[in-house]
Amino acid sequence: MIQEAYKVLLAKEYDKALELYTALVDQKEPTAFYYLGFLYFHGHAVPQNTKKAFNLYLESATREVPLAQFEVALMLENGEGCEKNESEAAFWYEEAAKRGNMDAYNNLGAMFKEGRGVTQDFKKAFILFSKAANANNAKAQFNLGALYDTGMGCEEDKEKSIEYCRKAAYQGHEMAQGIIKRMQHDGQIVF
Repeated sequence: MIQEAYKVLLAKEYDKALELYTALVDQKEPTAFYYLGFLYFHGHAVPQNTKKAFNLYLESATREVPLAQFEVALMLENGEGCEKNESEAAFWYEEAAKRGNMDAYNNLGAMFKEGRGVTQDFKKAFILFSKAANANNAKAQFNLGALYDTGMGCEEDKEKSIEYCRKAAYQGHEMAQGIIKRMQHDGQIVF
């Protein structure tokens, strides 16, 4: 039934998806909590309610659904649908990262880089960005390039900085594209 519900959701038949996911939540199906939260977060077939979405995401997150763990972290980081709590956000990013969510690696890396919710640690940020960047996460590639550019958490390496910035730009990362264009215009790089 979970695959049927997902197909209905993809088809944007939100009323039917609401019905199916509600039934699955009654059966305590872990991913159903996430998708029901998704409907509430976006206001599909129900009035938008970020607080209810957060609670449903949290229920799914505690049942070890990585995407739900990431969403809980994001909402905690931004104080959306819940009270802002960056240390709790870092916890949930770490849980999602442990289960392979590359966006979580990147966001946790940003928290370590900036010292938000965790003790600032450029080396940890470097490790986290590296993991996600090597999995082709454009945001992490850009962030890793920035660390190489400044030598924070690693040895300064302008070539690697440009390499990762270029990779991010090729994937459509707008800031990276702007930097590459500016460097080309200034004659700092050829292509």
